[in-house]
Amino acid sequence: MMESLLAVLLAYLIGSLSFAVLVSRLMGLSDPRTYGSGNPGATNVLRSGNKAAAALTLLLDAAKGWLPVWVVAHWGGDWGLSDAVLAPVALAAFAGHVWPVFFRFQGGKGVATAAGVLMGIQPLLGLATLATWLILVFFSRTSSLGAIGAAVFAPFFYLLGVEVAWPGQPGLGLAIVTMGAILLYRHKANIGRLLKGTEPRLGQGKRD
Repeated sequence: MMESLLAVLLAYLIGSLSFAVLVSRLMGLSDPRTYGSGNPGATNVLRSGNKAAAALTLLLDAAKGWLPVWVVAHWGGDWGLSDAVLAPVALAAFAGHVWPVFFRFQGGKGVATAAGVLMGIQPLLGLATLATWLILVFFSRTSSLGAIGAAVFAPFFYLLGVEVAWPGQPGLGLAIVTMGAILLYRHKANIGRLLKGTEPRLGQGKRD
C-alpha cells in the first residue's frame, strides 16, 4: 500500500511541473499566464513568437505524462506494485498538470500530458489518438476541435484494442474516460464557440 501511494504521489508531483511557465522563465519570455488565453500550455507559449519554447513545452508536458506511467508499467512489479496501480498513477500525472500543487493548482488543459499518458499505457493507443487529433486539426484548422475529438475517441480506441492489440488493465478504461471528461470540461468555452461558429482557426485570434 505504501509503495502504491508513493507512486501516485510522485506521479502527481511530476505532473505538477508546469513546463510552460518553467521553459518561459529559462528562456527569458513572459509568463504565459499573463497573455493570450492565459493557459499555461504549449499553444499559448507559441503566441510569444518563440517556436522553440513552444516545442520544448509540448515535449516536456507530454514526457511528464509518459514517464510515470511507463516506469510503473515496466518496472512496477519489481517494486511490489500491482497492475491496479497503473490507473491511479496515470490519473495523478494528468491531474498534476491540470491542478499543479507548485502553481496554486492553476494549470493547463492537459492535452499534451494526456497524450503522454496514453503513450505510456500503450504506444499504439497514443498514436491512434494522436492521429485523430491530427486529422481533425488538418481538416478543420481548429486545435480545440482536435483535442475534443481525441478526448472522445481515446476511450473507444482503448476498448477496441483490449485483448486484441493489448491486454486489459484494471481501471485503465475508467481512467481514460475520466481524463477525457476533464479535457472536455476544460474546453467548455471552446465547445461553446464551436457551436456558435466563432471559434478561431489556427493563426486567427488569441484564444486557446
